[in-house]
Amino acid sequence: MTAQVVVITEGYVAEYLPVKKIKWSWTTDSANGAIVDSTTAGEVNKTTGKYSGIIYRLITNPGATAPTDDYDVTILDDDGYDVLMGAGADRDTANTEQVLASSLGCCVDSQLRLNIGTAGNSKVGEVILYVL
Repeated sequence: MTAQVVVITEGYVAEYLPVKKIKWSWTTDSANGAIVDSTTAGEVNKTTGKYSGIIYRLITNPGATAPTDDYDVTILDDDGYDVLMGAGADRDTANTEQVLASSLGCCVDSQLRLNIGTAGNSKVGEVILYVL
């Protein structure tokens, strides 16, 4: 069994812009096909920094070992609520997709946790989030 793997890149888009970019490069667990909050996994899906602002843009990009069609993405704040407000549901297996701010929520002083569901075992992809 291979455990879930998540690599998180955090930072500003440019030093002079207030936009923050978070990128999760993920591989689902080989047994349950998910990325979930887990103390046994060391919460590899949680950002190091805390974020406050409007969720400005969401990008989902399936990888070379594409997830199952209509896989689900949620990003939880410290209170356990999805800052995507459900807009990460039913992502495509073959195409990069984007969601703009009008369909997304906000976060306040929270570490953000990526969850992936129904993607299939040992599948890969990226989730990119812009916070303004």
